[in-house]
Amino acid sequence: SDGTVWAWGADHYSGAGPAISHASPVQVLELSGVTAIAAGDDFSRVLRSDGTVWGWGDNFDGQLGDGTTTSRSTPVQAVGLGAVTALGPSRSPGLALRSDGTVWAWGRNNEGQLGDGTRTTRLLPGPVSTLSDVAALAGGDDHSLALHLDGTVSAWGNNGRGQLGDGFARYRLSPARVPLP
Repeated sequence: SDGTVWAWGADHYSGAGPAISHASPVQVLELSGVTAIAAGDDFSRVLRSDGTVWGWGDNFDGQLGDGTTTSRSTPVQAVGLGAVTALGPSRSPGLALRSDGTVWAWGRNNEGQLGDGTRTTRLLPGPVSTLSDVAALAGGDDHSLALHLDGTVSAWGNNGRGQLGDGFARYRLSPARVPLP
């Protein structure tokens, strides 16, 4: 509730400094004013009260959004993001909701989970140009979801088990509204 972040456990990138295990919580000193946390596979991202996004941990697919694939043991700021109001939880791609209702995405894109019409990994955040009027974000194992202000849902990415709700079992490279009965 005070905007600080604490990390613990066996990992290489706790955000609390060198790669060691912590049996008890250790404060991530570089961060304050944190309003949300999203954890992925071996990395974490936070949203600060100033609308910036910070991350640390594995960065092999650019999931930290700093323009590199260098893994970090201390937080780095995602480049080019501002006015972020929410983070989308996900295993790998970064999803950020901005105050204007647009969505920005970065990181792994092997199944189209960035929604940019390609399967190209993106090291820097960029807009999901076909989305607007978004109220909330969600993500799963290589797929992404957006809840619109009108109550409809858009889905994109991996659809191997029907997780996009569109009746097909293939990936979508761009967001599409989920047809509801």
